Amino acid sequence: QVTTMALLGLNPNIIGTPLKDARLNDLLWSYRNKHGAIAIARGRETFKMIKVLKSGGSLALLIDQDTKVKSRFVNFFDMPAATPVGATVMAMKTGASIVPTYIHLGDDWMQHMHVFPEIPMRLTGDDEADMVYNTQVLTNFIEAQIRKHPDQWVWMHERWKTKPGEEIN
Repeated sequence: QVTTMALLGLNPNIIGTPLKDARLNDLLWSYRNKHGAIAIARGRETFKMIKVLKSGGSLALLIDQDTKVKSRFVNFFDMPAATPVGATVMAMKTGASIVPTYIHLGDDWMQHMHVFPEIPMRLTGDDEADMVYNTQVLTNFIEAQIRKHPDQWVWMHERWKTKPGEEIN
């Protein structure tokens, strides 16, 4: 998916955690970088992410995984799920737009990328409430896309492993 975005000239900056196997990590990122994607290590290069946004660049963040990052519980398939809030926080603090993209494998065995209209952020002045509300809106969007192609989501990921009270602040 990242390569598709890069080939379309979107030159995404991909936020992620390096893989434990350095050789596999290097192979994956050399392939992505070859087509214009730029890797940014999650949690280590916040200033770089803000600089990218301020210069009009784009970041690709995944928020449908239960990872060890700042998160809040929102509903996902009618169950509370610890959900990363990085995308919401970055948008709220920088004024950056959140433009969701969704890629699925079509019946023709080609990847089809859809770019949707911006999802506006609610900004009432209550940062915590806005962060949770906006994260729920983004999660609702993701859930709607998964429902269209449930066979293409990573179901083996333990999406609901973190229980309420265990989320990272």
